[in-house]
Amino acid sequence: MLRNGLFIALVAASLTACGTTTTERTASGAGIGAATGAAVGTVTGGSGTTGALIGGAAGAAAGGLTDEDDINLSE
Repeated sequence: MLRNGLFIALVAASLTACGTTTTERTASGAGIGAATGAAVGTVTGGSGTTGALIGGAAGAAAGGLTDEDDINLSE
């Protein structure tokens, strides 16, 4: 389970943080992370809900703690 959680967190962090303000990046990171986490959790045989929670938290953290210059998927 921990291995799945780490994988979900890494995937969510790599797909997160679209937007220019910290609020936009946190919100988009949480949404993308939750969706990715739920999908990965379900596909790997884990819980989609747990995956969404872990992915959402990781995505929100990555979005809120990074700057637009660090990760910018719109380029």
